[in-house]
Amino acid sequence: MRLLALVLAALVVALAGCGRERTEVREPDVIVEGGNRAPTAEPETRSPGDGGLRIAEARIVVVTHGQASDPFWSIVRKGIFDAARQTGVAVSYRAPDTYDVRRMATLIDDAVSDRPDALVVSLPDADALEPAVRRARLAGIPVVSINSGSEEFRRLGILAHVGQPERRAGYEGGVRMAEAGVRNAVCVNQEVGNAGLDLRCRSFAAGLAASGGRSRTVSVRLQDPTNAQRTIAQAINQGNTDGVMALGPGGAAPALAALRAARPDHPVKVATFDLSPDVLQAVEEGRMLFAIDQQPYLQGYLPIVLLAEQARHELLPARGELIPTGPHFITRANAGEAMRLSRAGVR
Repeated sequence: MRLLALVLAALVVALAGCGRERTEVREPDVIVEGGNRAPTAEPETRSPGDGGLRIAEARIVVVTHGQASDPFWSIVRKGIFDAARQTGVAVSYRAPDTYDVRRMATLIDDAVSDRPDALVVSLPDADALEPAVRRARLAGIPVVSINSGSEEFRRLGILAHVGQPERRAGYEGGVRMAEAGVRNAVCVNQEVGNAGLDLRCRSFAAGLAASGGRSRTVSVRLQDPTNAQRTIAQAINQGNTDGVMALGPGGAAPALAALRAARPDHPVKVATFDLSPDVLQAVEEGRMLFAIDQQPYLQGYLPIVLLAEQARHELLPARGELIPTGPHFITRANAGEAMRLSRAGVR
């Protein structure tokens, strides 16, 4: 509760300081794949007697492994730019065209060379990104991580992490599957090597194992949906598979399609991480057991608010802490409300 109070206090401080110096805030451009320059900050201004604190807009660069066009990351992006408008900071969003950790490291280095006031990164592979993050820290740039990296951010010296604790989310998902009677499941991983997704599968298996169940990982390429569906269907038809856990809406779609092609006498329960309109409809209709919501809007919104205050006033609550945005479970009982918020672009 104390951590939550600190975060809420930071939000109040940030919002209270918005709009005093300017009546209009221009939303910065989104820079995706290959952008080499953060938005140019306006000349810094100071008020008399402000003790030297900055009140002009700060510049924050966001580098993630997910593209702004992806449905999940588009919600993260909405949170980012909503916070940018409210706090008056300039933000650019950068990501590789496809999942590419080495390209991510290059984008981080490009951002550091522009000397922004702060940096937000995801950590799908902490070992590969550690040198780039270290260079940002050595340049005196505050770094907050989001989404992937809940287990690794502290050892990289990152100020705080905003995201879902994946170990807990995967384990609780496995427990819920077991409570529904699943004993032999598959975990559909579309990015093997992504530390967060790998941890989801391992923790899901541990949650099932607590009730005597088991899970194995099936790797698919979402760029080839037909083959992904075929791979999942083969996994379902092997042995006595009675459960499928997808790691995102992209994996949930071929999983549901594979079920339609499965034997009618072979009931299989499906669940997924993360939300989409199709996932929410499947949950509401009972075709999907549940979806695990990590609230991506907050993963975009909160770090911008926190780092805006860090840039202006050197205030940062929850230093060194994980600020959890999930897991929240969407079931048939609450899917309707989640669908309403999804249409508003925040779920």
